[in-house]
Amino acid sequence: PPARRVLLLCPERDYLSSPKWSGAGLKLLYRDGRLVRAATRGDGTTGEDITANVRTIRAVPLRLSGDDVPPALEVRGEVYMPISGFHEFNERASAAGERTIVNPRNGAAGSLRQLDPAVTAARPLSMYCYSVGEGSAREPRHSAVIDALRNWGLRVNPWGSRQANLEACARYVEKLLGARDDLDYAIDGAVIKVDDFSLRDKLGQVTRKPRWAIAYKYPAEEASTVVEDVDFQVGRTGAITPVAKLAPVFVGGVTVSNATLHNMDEVERLDLHIGDTVFVHRAGDVIPQVTKVVMSKRPDDARTVNMPTHCPVCGSPIERAEGEVVARCNDRLKCPAQRKERLRHFASRHALDIEGLGDKLIDQLLAEELVDSPAGLYRLTAEQLGGLERMGAKSADNLLAALEASKQTTFPRFIHALGIREVGETTAATVAARFKTLDRLLEAELEALQEVEDVGPVVAARIVEFFADENNRALARDLHETIGIRWEVPAETPGESLPFQGQTWVLTGTLEEMSRNDAKTRLTDLGAKVAASVSKNTSVVVAGPGAGSKRTRAEELGIEIIDEEEFLARIAR
Repeated sequence: PPARRVLLLCPERDYLSSPKWSGAGLKLLYRDGRLVRAATRGDGTTGEDITANVRTIRAVPLRLSGDDVPPALEVRGEVYMPISGFHEFNERASAAGERTIVNPRNGAAGSLRQLDPAVTAARPLSMYCYSVGEGSAREPRHSAVIDALRNWGLRVNPWGSRQANLEACARYVEKLLGARDDLDYAIDGAVIKVDDFSLRDKLGQVTRKPRWAIAYKYPAEEASTVVEDVDFQVGRTGAITPVAKLAPVFVGGVTVSNATLHNMDEVERLDLHIGDTVFVHRAGDVIPQVTKVVMSKRPDDARTVNMPTHCPVCGSPIERAEGEVVARCNDRLKCPAQRKERLRHFASRHALDIEGLGDKLIDQLLAEELVDSPAGLYRLTAEQLGGLERMGAKSADNLLAALEASKQTTFPRFIHALGIREVGETTAATVAARFKTLDRLLEAELEALQEVEDVGPVVAARIVEFFADENNRALARDLHETIGIRWEVPAETPGESLPFQGQTWVLTGTLEEMSRNDAKTRLTDLGAKVAASVSKNTSVVVAGPGAGSKRTRAEELGIEIIDEEEFLARIAR
């Protein structure tokens, strides 16, 4: 792994440590000490010219100081919106009835791309510089580059510092974590880099990931707030999910006003009441969740949370099957909320991937009764779409083209898009590999489904139950036979197999180069099965930063463990 290679090549070498955070990437070009150009980081080679806007940022010097400034200097850094400035700006905007900013990171990026530099000038922006372009400075160490930037009058992060060994790095990581809440920008960890540039060259890198740097991720940030109410939302399969309505609180870089409570069992476990003070974090720095209730702050008028008896959207009875934690609206066909979620799922990236079909458009299509099922999407006309709000002729043509393009897909994606309960991407791929055609799947019996690896009795019963409904059978056939959604049927050649055929892989920890879903898709395309837990049947475990119990279990069982670098190498072969 990269960490081991660092230890072997430079066990007692100096390291450069800094906070792990993300702003809006920026490149500054100085000639003879004067700022002549500023551009977004773009794709690493080209970026958008935003010189006029950047000149309005007070943290960016228009002229550098010192006698040793190179004639041509490219400076790299991150523009950010301080948390304090973010709150002050939103307070003023809200008082004036103007649009507020969603979060500091989006605020920084959006401010840089304004057409009017005066708008950028009115935004609370700052910048930290961290490096220079190739050929801009000939220092042997990164820390020397940082010192030079500081001496030239450029702002550098005061938390960047050099450590003599890894033990000192560990102390730095702990110290930074202790100061996290006092920083005026959001961080999610620390980055440790080899300081010596020549050693970095020896260590090298794989794809975009350097072997000479290691990221340490902190636990999700928590904040306390008050539960003002609890709403109940209806999902694609009719699942009724309680959602806490919170007094807005800033946590993990965004303002949170809603948090999932999952189900009523979780509400009871937390003993959550309306009016309670609770702690909230963003799981994976994405999904807000309530972690605990502060019982000592419960008010006298706190109200219990009661599960509704009827669907909050369509009014149909709510049922909870024996042995299940989730209660559901029982009107699958007519409930507007379920219809919307089914269409969203069908068009989602890992299903049919219909570009341009967003929530607002789906809402309009349902409200105008132009569509009531996924098949209806493919019967839309340019004339019908043209009558919708903010849907001009070009947008209508683009959507129709996206719908046409989605007709060429894969059998696993098609199965996944149908929205069968308990059938996610991995199960859809396994079922598709076994049955290969829609006709075979429609006629599959319970026993045959249970014979498929990792399709147990519950999932098999869900599939049989789904296709036993004549509406679902008709939809599947309509999409395939009438609409013309197609996929390649693999030839059944004896002995022919995919590279990872018969292997079971487990993903744990954080992946830097691709999302977890993309990694799963790549593995299943290569014939592997991706499991959620480690067992004696597991072939390989991919362990990224933050890997925990799954890695430990794999070590106990003697299962092969690889890092992301090796994973990328194997799927590229």
